[in-house]
Amino acid sequence: MIWNRRRVLGAALFIPLEGLAQTCGVVTPRQTEGPFYTPSTPLRASLLEGGEKTRFVLAGRVLSPDCKPIPNALVDLWHADEEGAYDNRGFRYRGHQFTDSEGRYRFETIVPAHYPGRTRHYHVKVQPRGGRLLTTQLYFPDDPANARDGLYRRELEVRMAKRGEGMFDFVAAA
Repeated sequence: MIWNRRRVLGAALFIPLEGLAQTCGVVTPRQTEGPFYTPSTPLRASLLEGGEKTRFVLAGRVLSPDCKPIPNALVDLWHADEEGAYDNRGFRYRGHQFTDSEGRYRFETIVPAHYPGRTRHYHVKVQPRGGRLLTTQLYFPDDPANARDGLYRRELEVRMAKRGEGMFDFVAAA
């Protein structure tokens, strides 16, 4: 029997949809908090404060290991500025929010700069209500500095959706 495109597509109609569903299973890898974490960040979706050269939207979902959205999960984000420095006195490029009923979060911020020994990255804490705290970092794909950063992990790369936008879904243990 010769398989052509029509036969393959026709056969695909009989594959159960649950077989095509995403299987989360693996909890997002943990990474170090780093030395620049500041607690009690402001509740906000925009970390922009004016004067930024470029804007970046980081969005995604917080999911359980069985791919169910986790509503009201804390997502706390912080990162360096456009020159690679952290604000350790205030809350510039720091903020948190809670996921919506579909487990979604969305931050408007910038792409942080490299600094000595580190590639561009975001620090994130994710915690479902009453659940275990996940601390990790997110990275940008195709950044040459990734190869020189000892903490970089490919599975923690932001998926670039289009210019100025990226996505990352966290899988958090309950």
